[in-house]
Amino acid sequence: MEVATRDLSRYHELISDLFKQPSTRAEWEQYRLSDEQVAFFHEYGYLSDIKLLEDWQVDALNEELAVNTDPSHPGHHLYYEFHSNESADPNAVLLHALGAWRVTEGFHDVLWNPAFVMAASQLLGNKPVRFWHDQLFCKPARHGGVVAWHQDYSYWTRSVPMQHLTCWTGLDDSLIENGCLYYVPKSHRWGLLDKPELAGDMEGLMQYLTEEQKAEFKPIPIEMKRGHGTFHHPLMVHGSYENRSERSRRAFVLNVFADGTTSDTDGVLLDGVPVIPKGEKLKGQFFPLLFDA
Repeated sequence: MEVATRDLSRYHELISDLFKQPSTRAEWEQYRLSDEQVAFFHEYGYLSDIKLLEDWQVDALNEELAVNTDPSHPGHHLYYEFHSNESADPNAVLLHALGAWRVTEGFHDVLWNPAFVMAASQLLGNKPVRFWHDQLFCKPARHGGVVAWHQDYSYWTRSVPMQHLTCWTGLDDSLIENGCLYYVPKSHRWGLLDKPELAGDMEGLMQYLTEEQKAEFKPIPIEMKRGHGTFHHPLMVHGSYENRSERSRRAFVLNVFADGTTSDTDGVLLDGVPVIPKGEKLKGQFFPLLFDA
């Protein structure tokens, strides 16, 4: 694939051969979640093991990942944030970056992946889906760091109302030994908790929980083959332990919200993105419409 130096946020459609845009209702239907899957999401706060990518698509994205996470990449300035190591532990590594969709074509086009946008719309109540931001999370073999227990919306309160959704997709097989994602089922019903440092103490969130919540704190591992994704509610408590295995754990995250979400700040929403005044709808170059149900 072409390594782009132009800002791909200007293009709000597929620009590579990684995905094919469905042209008929029947072609869209193959991506539809079942009623049972949607009900499971609302009951437990997550829906995992959804196949979103073929192996050849994963291979293409991993090739791009190696290129676009190199600090010498000519489009590197387009990232909203880039932390080659965000871990609080000097012996651990957690690459965390926001904005890959602006840098290379594959990570741009994965926003419009039909399997992703169809499921996202259903889980948001069949509403139009608008993009919020992406993330890369890479834990190298043997010393990949933790992502502490947290709720995504605790970092996103600058956008309202809360009608957000997260999709985490593995670019490696995701297993307990290489630091897979964990969820605390039904924790999306606990309301908004105080937020810990994302790459700090794994158990930092516990100080904010009630005794009842601590009793219900029973995390489950989300093990998946590469190319499979898991969706979760913005209040779902989740995290991941360190990677002590001989294999890497690469993943990307797509964060979206229902169309109609507005800014709740006169400050910066994302680094380098023009301010959207409080009360105004999030739209335009950096918040494209991905799917109109």
